[in-house]
Amino acid sequence: MLKRWRQRAREVRWDVVALYLACRDPRVPWYAKAFAALLVAYALSPIDLIPDFIPVLGYLDELVLLPLGIMAAAKMMPATVLAEHRERARLMMERPASRLGGALIVAVWDPRDRDNRGPDSTVVGLVTPWRVVQMAAWAPVRHADRV
Repeated sequence: MLKRWRQRAREVRWDVVALYLACRDPRVPWYAKAFAALLVAYALSPIDLIPDFIPVLGYLDELVLLPLGIMAAAKMMPATVLAEHRERARLMMERPASRLGGALIVAVWDPRDRDNRGPDSTVVGLVTPWRVVQMAAWAPVRHADRV
């Protein structure tokens, strides 16, 4: 039974991605695109209709409302278009994650530069030794006006 629940949860994730892809397809009617866009936004939003910390009822929206919304959106779209996007979503979700992409984000990200006052840029962020020297040299200048 647990295996079946995991498979259904995986299918809901694929369906959310498929609806996102369908929102960008010109063959889908505008009202179906609008409903699907709202559903995708709700699925990805950290704000829930029913907060998750409420026992049992907290997961009601993920277990009931989201699949019902997916079924309603599926009825509004042409079946061939949705089947095509479901297959694309399944292939996209099975693709392995890029470790190089993750390393690139970590190399570029600077948690200290919240106000964007220094000469930080993506090109400088990739050159790590220069980045350390540059952050050490600019840190007193960037934060001198706050004292």
